[in-house]
Amino acid sequence: MPRYVIERAIPEIGSAEREALREAAQKSNGVLAEMKAEHKNIQWEHSYVAGDKTFCIYLADTESLIHEHSERSGFPATVVTPIRKMIDPVTAED
Repeated sequence: MPRYVIERAIPEIGSAEREALREAAQKSNGVLAEMKAEHKNIQWEHSYVAGDKTFCIYLADTESLIHEHSERSGFPATVVTPIRKMIDPVTAED
């Protein structure tokens, strides 16, 4: 399944309290569960919170599913970028 990084512009997310982040995650998980029940293949791996943005890593059959999740959850998908390759320190080894 293709992997995507989603940049979400969310004012003041970087200063949000844990409870607000928990509620956001619960909302996202609820929409993902609904979509799964509709046989739509989309999965949230994790997110990074930085300043007024989040950077979320998702697996999804299509980019349109990312946008559907965004619309249904109310979380903006400011920029959606397919991940083509991944490198890490092990990439440097022979």
